[in-house]
Parts: sequence; C-alpha cells; structure tokens
Amino acid sequence: MNTTVSPSIADLDALTGGAFAAPTAGERAARLRAWLATQPAAELLRHVYRELAPRDKGAAKIIKERLEELKRQRAQEEAASEWAARAQALLAQTRLPLADALAWERDAAKAGAPLSREPLASLRQQLAQRLRAAEELTTRVQVEREAASLLVQRIDLLSTRAIAEAEAAHEALARDVAQWQARAEALAQDPAAADLEPRHAGQLQTARQQVAAVWQAFDSALAQARRARDDAQAALPGVPLWDDEIRALRGEPVSSAAAPTAKAVQALAQAELLPTLEALERELAEGHTKAMVRLAGELRHRVKLHGRHAGAELEARAQAALAKAKELEDWARWRADQLREELLAKAEALTQGEEAQRPKGRALQEAIRQLREQWRAIDQGGAPPNQALWKRFDAACNRAHEALQAWRDEIKAQHEAAQQARQALIEELRAWTAAHAENEDWKAQQRDLHAFAERWRQAGPVSEKVFATLRESWKEAMAAAYARLEAAQADSVRRRQALIAEAEALAAEPRLRADAVRALQQRWQHEAQRVPLERRQEQKLWEAFRAPLDAAFARRQAERAQLQAALSAHDQAVLQAAQALEEACAQDDAAAIRAAMDALRRAVEQPPAPEAAPQPPAAAAAESPTQPASAAAPRPLVARRGDDRPGVAPAAAASGRSRPAEAAGRRPQPPERAPARPRLGEAAFRAQRQALQAAEARLRELAARAHGEALTALLHAWAQRDAQALPAAVQLGRAAAARAAWAQALANPPAADAAAQDEALLRLEIAADLPTPAEHLEARRRLQLQLLTRRHEPGPAETWTQDVARVLAGAHDEVRARRLQAALKVLLRR
Repeated sequence: MNTTVSPSIADLDALTGGAFAAPTAGERAARLRAWLATQPAAELLRHVYRELAPRDKGAAKIIKERLEELKRQRAQEEAASEWAARAQALLAQTRLPLADALAWERDAAKAGAPLSREPLASLRQQLAQRLRAAEELTTRVQVEREAASLLVQRIDLLSTRAIAEAEAAHEALARDVAQWQARAEALAQDPAAADLEPRHAGQLQTARQQVAAVWQAFDSALAQARRARDDAQAALPGVPLWDDEIRALRGEPVSSAAAPTAKAVQALAQAELLPTLEALERELAEGHTKAMVRLAGELRHRVKLHGRHAGAELEARAQAALAKAKELEDWARWRADQLREELLAKAEALTQGEEAQRPKGRALQEAIRQLREQWRAIDQGGAPPNQALWKRFDAACNRAHEALQAWRDEIKAQHEAAQQARQALIEELRAWTAAHAENEDWKAQQRDLHAFAERWRQAGPVSEKVFATLRESWKEAMAAAYARLEAAQADSVRRRQALIAEAEALAAEPRLRADAVRALQQRWQHEAQRVPLERRQEQKLWEAFRAPLDAAFARRQAERAQLQAALSAHDQAVLQAAQALEEACAQDDAAAIRAAMDALRRAVEQPPAPEAAPQPPAAAAAESPTQPASAAAPRPLVARRGDDRPGVAPAAAASGRSRPAEAAGRRPQPPERAPARPRLGEAAFRAQRQALQAAEARLRELAARAHGEALTALLHAWAQRDAQALPAAVQLGRAAAARAAWAQALANPPAADAAAQDEALLRLEIAADLPTPAEHLEARRRLQLQLLTRRHEPGPAETWTQDVARVLAGAHDEVRARRLQAALKVLLRR
C-alpha cells in the first residue's frame, strides 16, 4: 500500500486482518496483535491509530504502545550514534584527555545511551583499556621518579665519603644508574606515553636529566680524583673531602676550612638548576599553564639557592624564563577572568530573560552542574582564583537552584501520587483475584491480567526504594492472581502433549488415515481456544504436534513420487549420455564435447529397440507365405486427426486420393508417417537440456580462448617479425588461407610505406564496423568516398585478409597494433 496517501477505512481493515470490522473488543485486539507480529511500518501504525482511537481506545492503546516503543528504539539508536562518535573522537586523539574519557561513560549513561550494546560496548572497553594503561604508566613514572631521587641522594652521599669507598661503590652505582635509565627509556617509549599527562611526562624528563647530570659530574670527579691520587701534577677533583685526602697523600697541608673549587660548585649548581630550567622552557614553548606555574615556582626556589653559583649565563637564562612565565601567568589570569565572566553571564541567564527560553527540570539541573564543573576546571588550570567573581557566580547558581528545587518538589509530589496509585492497583488486583476464584474463562482472565500489568507499567515513576517495596507486593499479588490460570495452563500442556503422542502414533501407522488426522486437529484447536498459553510455548507445542503429521504426509508424497519416478530404458540412456557430456565438458577438448553432444541428441531422438517377442510355433507353422493369416476385415477410414508434431509429414488431403482405386473399390494406402519422437520423463528432459546448455557455453568459452590466443600470437609474430611464430592455420578459422601471405609479409623486411599501412588499417576498421581514432577521421571519409566511386572493385569486407598482410608488411608500433587487434577481434569471428 502506498503510505504517502492516507488510506481509507476499508484499506486499513483489510490491512489489519479485519480489526475495524471485528464485533468485539477482544477480537479486535487479537487481530491487531496478529498484525503487529508482521512488523508493519511506523507510517501505517500512525494511520491505524488515528482512525482507531475515536472508535476503540483500548485497542488503539496497543498501537500507541508500539509507536512509543519504536520512538524509544529510534532515540536509543540516535543516542548510540552520537556517543559512539564522541568516543571515536576521543580515541582518535594523539593524547587521550583522561578527564573527558572518564566522564564519557557517566554522561552516556545519564543520556540513556545503550552502553551494553554494540558499538558502545566495544568503544567503552577501548576507552577503559587506554585509561587503565595511562594510570598504570603514571604509577610507574611516579615510582621511577622516587627511584631517581634515591639515586641522586646515593651519589651525593658518596661524594662525602673517602675515595676508596667511592671507588668500591662506583661499579654497583653505575649498574643501578644504567638500569634506571633503561627503565626510564622504556617508560618514554611505552605505547601509553602519548596519553600521559604533561606534568607527569615533564617529571620523568626532569628526573632523567637530573640523574644524568649528577652522575656525569660524580663520575668525572671520581676519575679526576684517581688521576690526582696517582699523579702529583694532576689537578684536584674539586670535591672538598677528596681534595683534603689527596693533599694528605701528597704531604701538603690540609685546611679543614678549605672551600670547594669554583668549578665543582658550578657543576653541582648547574646540575640542580638545569633540568628544571629546561622543563620550564619546554612548557613555555608548548603553552602549558598548569605545569608552567609549578615549574616556575620550583625554578625560583632553585635560583635562590644555586643561582649565584651556576654562572652568569645560566642565571640570566633562568631569569628570562621566569620573566616569560610571569608574563604568561598574567595573561592566563586575564584569560581565566574572561572565562569566569562568561560563565557568570550564563549562570545569571538561567534565572533572567524570557520564561520560555529558560531551561527547566533536568535541563536546568544539568546546566548548573556543567557551569560549576567548568568553573572548577578553570580554577584547577593554574590561574589564581577570583573571589569577587566567584561570589556573584555562586549567588546566580543558588538562585537557579531555587527554581530547580521547585521542580524537584513537583517531582516528589508526582512520585507520591504514583505511589498511592500503585498501592491502590495492588489492592484492586487482590480484590479481582478473590472475585474470580471460580471463573473458568481463561482467555478473559488473561486479558484482565494483561491490562493490570499495563496499568502497573504506566502508573508513573517513584523512587527506587519505594519501587523495590511495592514491586515485592505486586509480585505476590500477581502470583496469586496467576495461580489458577497457570494450573489450567499446566493441565492444558499435559493434554496437548497427549495429543502429540497420539499424532506420533497415528503418523507411525503404515497407512495414514485422513479422517483420524482431521479429528485430532479439531481436538487440538478446541484445546488451544479453551486455554491460552504463552506465544512461544504454544508455538513450540504446535510445531511438535504438526511435525509427525507433516512427516507422514511427506512420506506418502515421497512414496507416490517414487512410484512416478521410475525411469524407462529410454530415460536411462538419455541420462547416461547427459552424464557423458558433462564429463566431456570438464575437459578442454572441443571435439570430444561435440561428439558427446551428437551422442546425446541421438539418444534423445532414437530410443533403444525393444526386444522382439518370440512367436508361438503353432502360429508360425499355420501361416503360409502366399496366404498370410488375416484377422477381421479392416474398418473403412472415416476421419483422421492431423498430426502437427515436428518432423511428421502432413497427411494427404482427401481430394488427393486415387480415383482409380476408389473406382476399383480398393482402399487407398495412407502415406507413410515419420516415427514419433519418444517422450522423455521430467528428470531425463531436464538433464539433457541442462547438459546441452552447459556444453554450448563451454564451446563458446573454448572458442573465445582459442581466438584470443591466436590473436595474441599474431601480434607477437608481427612485433618480432617472426613468420614461424604465426598461429597455425586451424587456429585462424576462416582466415586460414591467408596465413601464407601473412607469413610472406613478415619474412620480408618492413616496408617504409606508412600511408599504405594506414589505409589498410582504415579498410580493416570499415570492414569490422569499428570507430576510427579522431586524427584519422578525415582520411577515413576520403577513403569511403573513393570506395563509393569504385563500383566493381571488391570492398573492405572481401579483401580484409590482404589488408592485414599490408599492415604486417610495415613496421610495428603500439598504436597500429591496438587498431589491428580491435579489428581482428571482430573479423576472425565472422
């Protein structure tokens, strides 16, 4: 039915199986449910609901529920598509925003997206895996950062011990440093490193630089101490304790108040200052404000402690970085205040402006939550707070919350009304159970109970705690109401299983009795109409009841078909010939296929000769060659039906009879008839037809393959100018006679007459009725005009083999080869 035009009542009644014309509401509802089982389109559902609602609200309620279900499904599909796109956008980012990824599942659940179904289930799992990997990597980074601090402390402690003790611990310390650097490199190369927060990545980089700088300074100082201990002319390492030890070994005076050399102090100061400075410069280049504020504070502290010892160049570099950080902090504060003012304007708009444009209910609640989260995100971004703007923002949110509280009070009142309605429904159900204690109308009871369940589903929302309490009472009341119906259904199931056993016994009988089958089916229908069952269970029982009867009828049909499928000797011969043809088609021998086709046609047209019946000896002895035994006198021919079968000669007309024969009273001899073609069975007829069709297709395929191979060999022989490479004459078909001329053209050196070669190609294209390239169209028109004036000269279709020889006599090139190939594809097949 065309749903673009509103259908009439008669069309809708025919569409719904007579729901509009049903005499009772129960039948109308049953027909509508049967129609809904066919999954009609939403447009048809709306037409039926619009016409049915004024007539029967109860029946129209079924259609309305289906429309609402379709609407919910469509909403869930749209939500799934939207949240899947958001998840894919998160996963596609190089660095996964952890806060957004954590909020995705929560917000999707609040929006009602089906997280347990695909594709959201897979996307949620992917996000969880990336979050888990990032969290694990963050923990490992923090552990290695603490390990780096311990290594630096060990190195600093060894610099305060004797040289011999430092040398003893040097190898183990070098191994620990190498292992830590390997672990740090593995963390940096981890696939989840891209999802790591910038501050954690910066901490790891700072720790690596600090460990490398401190270890390098310690290792070089220890090496210098060894040289100074062994060589009295070598410089001191610059470590105070080691310098005193070396002076004591050299016999020089030791000053307990001797300060470390400037070089060593500067190296240690730079080791403390440089990693933090480089991390801050990197953050400034990337524009990160939150980590920048922390690093700027650390650098200020380190500059106070070590700036004057690190050297003028490094101190100036640190002061420049701190100045730039201060500038960015000021800009960040200004930008944060701008963002706060925008959030303040949005918060004030929640309670100001036109009433129709204000969000209400859950939309207002979500708006307040989002504004507060955005304000919190700005505060956590590193910018200093603004107490004045915060007070105004908090007051605006509180005013909006007052309107939200009014909506919550209204929802609370609705929940209380729904709670009372559900409690009243439970009491009504209990009273109905007591009133129908003796009722045997099971269908009516099932309808009433279904109506109770529908009213319970539409009774309105209540809180989860109240609903859990009411649901227990409702289940108890429904169980008591369904008790008698379930007992009747159990008895009906037992009776139907007994009918199934009778059906199996009836189907097992050698001869199927149709009257017994009809009686058994009537008993089943009576039982099905008396006690309704759940649809799936009823369908399963019905299939179990019908299966043995269907099998019995199928067995009877198979027996009949088996009797009818007995093949004659003629059919056997045709089937064998068809099978032989199929086997020949599996090979690449065209001659074998044609021979098998001829054998199949002979088998179809000429049935095997029947065996001659032996003559009784008495009858053979009694007959005489001169006086043959005659039966009763032949009956005169009055009329004969014409035979219009193929191959049968038409009977002679009545006017063509021999007049002398009529005058002599003799009966004219009828003309001899062609033997009638034998009739094949269904299986043999289909087998021979399919075998012939397959053989013809196979022959066409072999012919096309041979044609392509011959054409390829011809072009290759032209390109190589090798007459021996020409295809055999049998492969050239109707052009076999021209093979000698083509070989002669290839045996001679290529002619330089390109004009003759192009004219021959034009004649070939005219003969093959093919288009000519644009640059040769004018030459083709001139040639066609010349051919029109040559009346007695053979045309291109008659002389194309000579034209091919003229082309082959010239030089080979790719353009002419493609034109020759296109023409020969047509001409060799004609």
